Amino acid sequence: MAQTKVLVVEDEPNARAGLAELITSWGYRTETAADGVAGLDCVVRWSPDVVVTDMMMPRMDGLQLLDRISELPQPVAVVVLTAQGSIESAVDAMRMGAYDYLQKPVDPQRLKIILQNAQQQTEVSGELAHEVSSLEETGRLGPLVGSSPAMRDIFTLIERIAPNNVSVLITGESGTGKELAARALHMLSGRRNKPFIAVNCAAIPETLIESEIFGHERGAFTGAQERRAGCFELAEEGTLLLDEIGEMPAATQSKLLRVLEDRKLRRLGSRDEIPVNVRVIAATNKDPQRAVANGELRGDLYYRLNVFNIEMPSLREHIEDIPAMALSMVEEMNTRHSTTVPGIKGDVMERFLDYSWPGNARELRNTIERAVILSGNKTLDASHLPQGFGEESSTPPPHGAHLMYTSAANNAAYAAGLSAGSSPAPAAGHEDMVHLSVGTTVDEAEKQLILKTLNSTRNNKTRAAEILGISSKTLQNKLKEYALEDKEPSS
Repeated sequence: MAQTKVLVVEDEPNARAGLAELITSWGYRTETAADGVAGLDCVVRWSPDVVVTDMMMPRMDGLQLLDRISELPQPVAVVVLTAQGSIESAVDAMRMGAYDYLQKPVDPQRLKIILQNAQQQTEVSGELAHEVSSLEETGRLGPLVGSSPAMRDIFTLIERIAPNNVSVLITGESGTGKELAARALHMLSGRRNKPFIAVNCAAIPETLIESEIFGHERGAFTGAQERRAGCFELAEEGTLLLDEIGEMPAATQSKLLRVLEDRKLRRLGSRDEIPVNVRVIAATNKDPQRAVANGELRGDLYYRLNVFNIEMPSLREHIEDIPAMALSMVEEMNTRHSTTVPGIKGDVMERFLDYSWPGNARELRNTIERAVILSGNKTLDASHLPQGFGEESSTPPPHGAHLMYTSAANNAAYAAGLSAGSSPAPAAGHEDMVHLSVGTTVDEAEKQLILKTLNSTRNNKTRAAEILGISSKTLQNKLKEYALEDKEPSS
């Protein structure tokens, strides 16, 4: 700890000296600066590990200082001090990259915890950077798998916000991998070696949810025969995922908001407050703004949780990732069930690519698990799928049933080509068909399909994306990738 350097930037002399003396007493090396300009000069000259800065200062305020620090090559954790009740300023700072915030007057115990957390993050940052680089090369980020533009966007956002002690709201349809994204955030943070606790608010009876999350004392209610720690205490120094936050009762939401703002909780039936050091991530399959409008989610809690939003795409929006995801799931199930399934036959993978997956990645995982169990350690084939699987799809499976997907093979390019073909444009006649010959590359096939679909919609990109079964964003990425942005469809 003696090597960790902390810079205190505060324009009020007594507060500046007091903070520096307090932090020094904990074993840190400290320097001080009277405003943002002097603080920035000290950051460049002294290279502190952590900067504790006031928000309101002459010449350069805390947000301006934070912005300038973020442009520097060396990693610095910035903790901002805000006036009592100015949560909006704190949230703005977190969105700009601040590690954490603290309200004035400063709570010494809370400051000590924040500095310890920031120090841990600094210690693992180099290791994590190498790990992230290695993971990205294989199309993985922790438990998440994918190399599509949609998943790359998710990876980039997770990498950016994981190191900060910031609240995150993860949204998306059921089964899209919201908990996996939360686990990736935990894995890439300084809390990675501490607990990750996930609780589904929709699965807990309303009468028990407050006890489950905040804990209770003995005798707090009928049946409470002993003290019990809640999920916050179980996740101490780690990460707590509150899944389906919109199902949490209003009274519990109010108590949660207080815990998020004060970093203290009171067990059910207790008069004492307990300091908590937990990063909270929330998730919901509802439209959060609509949930607020309908009174299902408190507006102030939504604002506090939604410092950053990660919107997980449905599987039909990144269907090109299915081969890599499916093979990863086979490996996962082999480990779970002590099986040795070598891979997936091509006709099965093509049926996967042709299916709409209303249950998203969760449905894919359940389908893979069932098939692995039934396979007798053989390559997964059509006989291992549920009866009638994919029959509701009107699109015929693409050619190439002779192919076999194995965990050792790289079939990403083939999958990318079939992704757009999963829902081809309806043929109005022979002229609307895409003619391909043997030897046509996957990229060329996909380009032809995109151009033909745009032509049939008279360059209506929104309609073309719908016909192709991909999102408008994915279509835009494809147009950029193939340099088709300014190319007019043929008449």
